[in-house]
Amino acid sequence: MSLWWGMKVMLLGATGLLGHNVLQQLTAAGHTVVAPVRRAASVYIAPVGCSLVERPHIDLPTLLECGKECDAIVNCVGNTDMSLRHVGEYMAANCDLCVDIVEAMEQLGIRRLVHTSTTNTIGNGSAERPSTGDEPMTPPFVGVGYAESKRMGEEVVLQAANRHPEWHVVVVNAGYMIGAMDVKPSSGRMLLMAYGKRLMVAPKGGKAFVPAHDVAVAEVMALEHGECGKRYPVVGGADVADGMSIKEMYQMQAQVMGYQQWVWELPNWLLRLAGKVGDALRRLGVHTELCTANIAQLTTYEHYSNQCAVEKLGYAPTSIAKAIEDFYYWNNAIMKRI
Repeated sequence: MSLWWGMKVMLLGATGLLGHNVLQQLTAAGHTVVAPVRRAASVYIAPVGCSLVERPHIDLPTLLECGKECDAIVNCVGNTDMSLRHVGEYMAANCDLCVDIVEAMEQLGIRRLVHTSTTNTIGNGSAERPSTGDEPMTPPFVGVGYAESKRMGEEVVLQAANRHPEWHVVVVNAGYMIGAMDVKPSSGRMLLMAYGKRLMVAPKGGKAFVPAHDVAVAEVMALEHGECGKRYPVVGGADVADGMSIKEMYQMQAQVMGYQQWVWELPNWLLRLAGKVGDALRRLGVHTELCTANIAQLTTYEHYSNQCAVEKLGYAPTSIAKAIEDFYYWNNAIMKRI
């Protein structure tokens, strides 16, 4: 019998970009949601069918308390702070929480988990052969704290799936999400950096951009669909099938938002030099995202295929251009940042 309608779902990470979008999609699909959060006020739109539980930490006791009578868990928690220097600084949110989630599922008898990871844990492929989700992580993401901690978190939940064949555990590997409800902002900072500028510089690299709305819909679909223990890249849009360069993204933004902009791609040698300067600053204790590892990621082109998500999860890409528009509507109407 299908469980698609009317599950009780514990949503983790409801205050972030993806979490806000997943919350809306879960309740729209007829599920009830319990979401542990530090501050209920951090959830800007709390729909009917959602219960926000204020707790200082999402730890095992919180999971056991909030997970009572839940049918499923959707985990959208992630530490994406690229200024952190060591993998250990990411572990609490990106890996250790996964251990607690599995323990809570075992104690409470919860059998469904949708875990959010990143495309960075998958080999980034090429334009001719985009990665499908089965490829192992490759440079420049190998050894990088964020990507490594997310990879270890994946291993925890996938090993649990192997131990419990009766469970339904799906990993959604999201690309670079943009869209409405980016309250911090997080990934939207890249959009704001270029907004309205006549001249913009960009690295010679590309990202697997994806509407946050699309990832949220895919995660709700993954509660029932998909193969247990599998990873599904969720990337691209109806207007951009594969990865897009950062320059192309800025050009799309200028067109969508109605201004003219000339984008100059910086030479890699200059960016590598800047990365070495950032490395030196970090050694002196300066808190900065500028470093060799991050520059290497920005100058890499990412190519992933969403075909598995389309076929197995029912993923239906919408428009990246519309996601940019949605980001600015939220920014202007709700957050009033620009």
